[in-house]
Amino acid sequence: MSSLQDATLKTFETLQPGDQVELQHEVKVGFRTWKTTTVGTVVHAERRRHGLHYRRNPDDKVFSDVIVLQRETGELTTVTLDEFSVLRKLSSASATANS
Repeated sequence: MSSLQDATLKTFETLQPGDQVELQHEVKVGFRTWKTTTVGTVVHAERRRHGLHYRRNPDDKVFSDVIVLQRETGELTTVTLDEFSVLRKLSSASATANS
């Protein structure tokens, strides 16, 4: 695991609702790939179990790290972290509350 992946996972584990974050990630559609940045306020972050894989062993657990963000426009968006994601905190909820 790279140091960027480590830093992203450590940041993910400390997320609280109200934190401002910036997420750089890759979008893939067919053979096309491009990088994009999503900025927003954390509404919810969790490690979610899912069954996206066909014909897996029933006790084989598959998890994704998911963040629900509210963008500046009020739009809610859900992003899933992968090995190419880079997550940065712009400000924390506790720092905003103390201001």
